[in-house]
Amino acid sequence: MVLTILKEADYPYTESDFGHTELMPNFRVDLRNPTNEQLDQFINANQVLDWSLLSWKDVGKPYEVKTMAKSKKEYERENGEMSVKTSWEFFNRSFHEWFVMDIPSSLEENKGNLKQYLSRFQLRDVKLALGETARLTLWNYAHRVEDGVWDPRGKRALFQGLDVQKPRILFLGAAEGYEAMQLQAMYPGGEIVMVDYDEFCKTDRFGLFPESYPFLGTNPATGQPKVWYKNQMNIEYVVEDIRKLPYGKEFDIVLSVGLLEHFPDDYKHEVMDWHRKFLKPGGYVIMTTPRHQLKSRLFYMIMADVMNHTYRELMDIRQMGLYVYEGGFDILRHGFIKVHNGIVAKPR
Repeated sequence: MVLTILKEADYPYTESDFGHTELMPNFRVDLRNPTNEQLDQFINANQVLDWSLLSWKDVGKPYEVKTMAKSKKEYERENGEMSVKTSWEFFNRSFHEWFVMDIPSSLEENKGNLKQYLSRFQLRDVKLALGETARLTLWNYAHRVEDGVWDPRGKRALFQGLDVQKPRILFLGAAEGYEAMQLQAMYPGGEIVMVDYDEFCKTDRFGLFPESYPFLGTNPATGQPKVWYKNQMNIEYVVEDIRKLPYGKEFDIVLSVGLLEHFPDDYKHEVMDWHRKFLKPGGYVIMTTPRHQLKSRLFYMIMADVMNHTYRELMDIRQMGLYVYEGGFDILRHGFIKVHNGIVAKPR
């Protein structure tokens, strides 16, 4: 379990900082709208009134991202087809490099290199530097300026209103575990079990998640907004294949973020079964997938070397919802936030 009690001085933000937002070198701090009163400002919710009337003919199939990372192509030229597990290991290490990067410093350094290459007519290096500048600029906007990857206000809007007390939360394919920590801040006093089958996710993506990052949640003693930190939460991180987990129906919330879209249709029913398998009667399933929109397609094209090591789809909310509905779930809330679709559901 991760449950470390730090001194008050180790927590840089408190309730006195409500309304504050700040750009750090590699992420945004956002303590605005602590009561989350304006739901529709952050999540466009409940477009479909009756899922039983919707068909695949109406919505079409998701967009498949086919541009693969150079490192994957190079690996497969030498070793044959990359296994799913290896592809995730490549992705996690590549993605983590960008998460921990000091983006302003990297941009400044790359612009300096570009000037040198131009002055020396090193055209090959100029081309490489221009590509890196484009990736750095896009990542800076998407993750740091717009805060589209973590999107705390959108995620809180999606997560609010659950009928749970001190919930036990299972996060499937947890990576750094951001969303489960946001959930526990909103519904404190329970337990998180994060699961990923790449040890690197436990040691680095989660292990090095910034302890100074503030999560807006609730004070259970007063019901008022409160700032929470990773080390105030009860977290267990399990390195295991989801298919081999020993748990029964013992979790109040089963969560996945960016999991469903990595499986072709022949396997999506199995993914939905994982969510049902570990859920208590009356429990909630919460899922997100990347949205199909022009800027998402552009993002995955420019960031291909960072992002595209595995099968990946982009969906609209109706497509995602049909997978969930046909997987045997009643959808309680659905919509989209900055760059993700989001669904809250219960088994039928």
